[in-house]
Amino acid sequence: MRQENSLLRKSHFLGTKIRNLRKRNHLTMDDLSARCIRLDPESAPSVSYLSMIERGKRTPSYAMLRVIADVFQKDPEWFMDDTPEEDAIVPDKGRRGGISGMPLEPGFLFSSDILQIAIPEMLSQTGISGRQFAQLLIRAYQEHHQNHFPDLERAAEETGNKQLPLSQEDMLDIAARHGLKIQWFQTPKNMDGSHRLVTSFMDAPGKLMLNESLKSSPTRMKYDLAVHIGHCVLHNSDGLMHEMSIGPGAYEVDSAQPSSSVNAQDILQAWRAFEASFFAGALLCPKVPFRQLLDRYGYEVDAHRLAGVTPSVAMRRMTVVSPYPHWHYFDAYTPGKLKAVYRGNGIPLPWGNMREVADPCQHWSVFRMITEPRQGSAAQISLLDVNGQPRIYCCESVKVTDLAGNNRVLCAGIDLNPAIEAQGMDALSMSQELKQLCVVRGGESDIPAAMKRQLLMLARILNIHWLERGLQQQARLICSRGAVCPREPKCYGGCTDA
Repeated sequence: MRQENSLLRKSHFLGTKIRNLRKRNHLTMDDLSARCIRLDPESAPSVSYLSMIERGKRTPSYAMLRVIADVFQKDPEWFMDDTPEEDAIVPDKGRRGGISGMPLEPGFLFSSDILQIAIPEMLSQTGISGRQFAQLLIRAYQEHHQNHFPDLERAAEETGNKQLPLSQEDMLDIAARHGLKIQWFQTPKNMDGSHRLVTSFMDAPGKLMLNESLKSSPTRMKYDLAVHIGHCVLHNSDGLMHEMSIGPGAYEVDSAQPSSSVNAQDILQAWRAFEASFFAGALLCPKVPFRQLLDRYGYEVDAHRLAGVTPSVAMRRMTVVSPYPHWHYFDAYTPGKLKAVYRGNGIPLPWGNMREVADPCQHWSVFRMITEPRQGSAAQISLLDVNGQPRIYCCESVKVTDLAGNNRVLCAGIDLNPAIEAQGMDALSMSQELKQLCVVRGGESDIPAAMKRQLLMLARILNIHWLERGLQQQARLICSRGAVCPREPKCYGGCTDA
């Protein structure tokens, strides 16, 4: 009782600190309440009670405060008036991430008229097709908006009623409700030697052709169905130009040769294909239920089995539904072709998704997994220079084999620097210290014990289990290109795993 009275007398900043700490870690009150319930159902606050605590209308019991403190890896005393840290009381507006651009000056050179003249010439000289240019535009738009498209989310939720998981039968029923009649076709795998397999296409309005091979992969079949349903819902069934396929180069809707022409219809079709794909992920993994599932399982990739989707769909949706906004995602085929890319915070590309490069860095986890015989998943802490300053990243990579028999690696990762700063630590100093350790030790280094404790605390706040596993491995230097290798000696020209 004495402890409770003491808490009441010293709790003037408590609600403000909880609210600012929650917002700094991008958690809703629902998120925080759910996290508390998993730690201690008896002492956890409800959402309504948490709201009253934050507004100063209620004072939590010491047991309840201890649960809240555990979520943020703080000592309960930190929330008391005795430690009125300025950054704990005044909210940090900060930035949610996303990619930065460059000022387009002088403005008259970037007028619509001049760009319309210059872009075709640029494409002609660089060998980029109009379709590839459309993909670049879409990716830039996606990254600028940090993968958040509320209108597409709402359309998918209305279609699937936020059901998770959706069975194969559920998907067939939804397809039928939208006027899609299914017919099956057969085609030999890799018949043209390209290791590319056409999985589905619209043969006529309302006539959806599915490859027989999809019967052996219900999760991929559900994804194909979801994309075509997306065309029905979003584009009034205007999906006749859309062919779905698996394999290197499948990010392109057609197989057009590089061309300088920028066809407006091609741009529109590419955008509609992106919208239908995003819709498919939102239909199969509705935001709130999928976020709750990932939260229960610490964002483990294996959660895709419980959601009834492919690892690719699950990992791409992580970047959308997580309360932490600083994610990136790669989908890579050997020998080094990126099929899909999402660059949260503008992380440099390890390899182009338009072409291969002559001096790739072999130490990125996504490409190490391609060349190694190992199966399953692997976590890695990486140090990468971005705009002249080191940043700490952690990723989880998993090797899979697609229906066409191609090996590919999926990689989902986070930029740790914003999370470090959110806890009041110096992210730049920590990054520089760890980078220097890696440099002097040949490119890899054990993480110092004190730093490991800080990052372990971070892993528990973010509730990402593979971050904890990554901390058990050596941190590894990576670079955007071999020519800027930070290792001593540089491994450009003969880059091998240490």
